[in-house]
Order: sequence, then structure tokens, then C-alpha cells
Amino acid sequence: MSTEPRSPVSRRKLGLVGLVAGIIAVLVVITGIRAREDSDTKLREWTDNQAIPTVAVVLPDAKVLNATIDLPGRLEAYYRAPIFARVSGYLKGWNADIGAKVKAGQVIAEIEAPDLDQQLLQARADLASAEASAKLSEATLNRRKTLIASNFVSMQEIDERTADLSNKNGSVKSDQANVERLEALAGYKKITVPFDGVVTSRDTDVGALINAGGNSGPPMFVVSDIKKLRVYVNVPQNYVPAIKIGAKAVITMPEYPNRTFPATVEASSQSVDVASGTTRMQLGLENDKSELMPGGYANVRMSLVRDAVPLHIPASALIFNQNGLRVATVGSDDKVLFKTVTIARDLGRDIELASGISPEDRIIVAPPDGIADGDQVHVAAPKGAPAKVSEKQDVKG
Repeated sequence: MSTEPRSPVSRRKLGLVGLVAGIIAVLVVITGIRAREDSDTKLREWTDNQAIPTVAVVLPDAKVLNATIDLPGRLEAYYRAPIFARVSGYLKGWNADIGAKVKAGQVIAEIEAPDLDQQLLQARADLASAEASAKLSEATLNRRKTLIASNFVSMQEIDERTADLSNKNGSVKSDQANVERLEALAGYKKITVPFDGVVTSRDTDVGALINAGGNSGPPMFVVSDIKKLRVYVNVPQNYVPAIKIGAKAVITMPEYPNRTFPATVEASSQSVDVASGTTRMQLGLENDKSELMPGGYANVRMSLVRDAVPLHIPASALIFNQNGLRVATVGSDDKVLFKTVTIARDLGRDIELASGISPEDRIIVAPPDGIADGDQVHVAAPKGAPAKVSEKQDVKG
């Protein structure tokens, strides 16, 4: 039996096959490593991309949300007269209680002043004595003048008598003025009303000791004219230029919840109170039916007239920290830029700003915690717009 020798070609084929298999294995390994590296790179980019916060932005709203301002006010009588006594004594009687309607010149009380009565009697007696002395001096002077021709009296005596008569006449005038003064004071024993109105206060009673001038206590009566009322409002300084003299206002009262009363701005104090930073303004309010009461609280809605339309932003956009009051804006490069702002009015969900931003600024509606100047952000698409996927974002995002 004969055997055939192996062909050397078969060994070479085996070696070639093995080489090819090795090359293929190396390529598979390299391809796997590169694929893993690419996957890691994409995953790292996707992770970094996901770390960039996505924010919603709005442009400042320039429309006028509210052209009025509501402020608390206080009603006061248009004319109010506290009545004090001009003479001291005891109250003899009064005939007008609180709420009574009175007329100008009406007597509402009378004071008993015995001391003043005695002073007046003494003054009249002094006047009578002075008048008698003056008449006697005048008669003596006239008699002396008739004796001049006979040289019975000298001119020196005539001059002395003339000077004495002048002194006596001066005393008469002084005593007459004193009598008139006391008579005028005696007229104040009757307390009269200065104008038509209502007695809004009475702080005295029969037999009470009355001191002249009222320095030691409240007024005896307070008379108020309530046909027209004054409404006093303290307006914040930044709103004063927007409220003009003659502007209309609407008054609401707690006792009339379903009614409004028209008023007109009449005057401004033209000064700012240092303690409150406000300017006091006065409004006129007709009260012909006497429905409103002086001293009452009122809510005053005043119209604002502005040269420029203010900007408004959502209240959630405000950030307050150690750096002050700011808002976060997004620049053209999608980076955060903080801007310091000043609030004009807080309208609840919206804030009216006085300064700090422009109409073109993109305001972040709700800034995320920890955001800082220069941070990169993604701007969310507006509602209704198709979502855009960044080229750097993987499908997994």
C-alpha cells in the first residue's frame, strides 16, 4: 500500500488563512475600541449638554396694565372751627349738642363771668371819675383865662392849667378804651357759631370751669361744615408727577361698599415728608346729602398720567440677594447677564419696573438656583413652536 506525500501548498494556505484571521481579529478589536471611545465621547457631550439648564424667557411687556393707583385716604371737613372761650368763668348753659345743625351767629352756650363783670363796673367808675376831673380842669382853665387881662394870673399858670387839662383828657381816653375792651370781652360770654355747619364735638357741660384761651384743655365745641369734604392722601414720591391738579379720582367707603363718590385733586403740598417719602395731596369731595362723615377712612383710586409707558415683567423673574434686587437676562450668545432693577409698583403677578432693563432684554421667567453671570443656558422654545434638538444632543436626550 502506497501513501501520497502532503502538498506544501496546503501549509501555506493554512498560514495565509491564519494571518487573515488575525488581521480581522485586530480590526474587530480596534473597531470596538473606537466605537466605545465614540460612544463615551457622545455620552460625555450629552451629559455636559444636559448639565446646561434650559430656561424660559420673555420680553418686558410695555402695555399699561393699570393706569390708576389705590391709596388710603382720610376725610376731613372742608371748614372746621374748634371753639374756645375768650373769657374765664363757669358755663351757665349750652343749647347745641353733637350732631345739631347750627347757623352762623347762633348762640350755643353762655359763660357766667362775675370777675369780668366787676372789672367792667370798676372801669366804668374810673371813666366817670376821669371825666369829672377833666371837666373841672377845663372849667378852671377857662376861669383863669378871663383874668389874664387884669394881670391877676400869669401865663405860666395858664400853661400849667392847659397841660393839666391835656393829662385829664388823656386819662379819659385811656379809661374809655379800657371800658370798651372789657365790654368787648363781656360780649364773648355768649358763644356763637362762626358759620353754618354741624356740631361735631362738645367737651363741656353746665358748671364747668372755663379758662380763657383754651390752653389747658380741648375746645368747648367743634363746628364743621360738611357740605363739602377734604380728602387727604399721602402719595409716594415716584407717583407725584403722574397725578395732576384737577385730575379725577374715585372714592369708596367701607360703609357704602356698593357705591362710589367722585372727587377732584385740588392741591398738593409740593414737598416730600422725610419720614414716609410721600407727598400730601388734597381732594375735594361734594357731600350735599351729608352722607359721609369727617374723620372717616376712604379708599382713593387716582388716575395716573405718564409721559412713557412703563415696562412690566413677571414677579417670578425677580432675584433678591446680597447683591440687591436683580433680574437674569439672556444675551445673544445664550449666556446669563444679571441686571439691577428698581421696582415702581408691585401688581401681584406682574411687577412694574422704574429702571434697569430695556424692551429688547430677554428676561428669564424663573431663574434656577445657583445661576451666575456668564453661565450658558438653553432657551426654551415658545409655546406652540416646534421643539429644536441641538446637534450636540444625542437621541437619548
